[in-house]
Amino acid sequence: MEHNEEKTYLPISKVVRLNELIDYQEGSIVSRTLLNKETGTITLFAFDVGQGLSEHTAPFDALVYLLDGEAEIVISGKSFHLGTGEMVLMPANKPHALKAITKFKMLLTMIKS
Repeated sequence: MEHNEEKTYLPISKVVRLNELIDYQEGSIVSRTLLNKETGTITLFAFDVGQGLSEHTAPFDALVYLLDGEAEIVISGKSFHLGTGEMVLMPANKPHALKAITKFKMLLTMIKS
């Protein structure tokens, strides 16, 4: 039987500012896992302008919330332009891709059950 370790990478019972938990890095995509549980994960990302993730699928629903900037997210061939404070649900097993129109930060919540 495989052991799936659950971890929390945030201070417990302490207020934090998401935007301050991750920084942009020139020419790169930066990620930081905040919570890793058997039932899902929460991860922060910072994309430099022009960076992206090529089309792929995931076996779980994923909610993308933009903290800062602008991104193009394509889900099953349909393009969505997201700005600060907007979110979209990427359904399980549907192809999706992301590209930074400007530098952007996002919170990705994956629901595994």
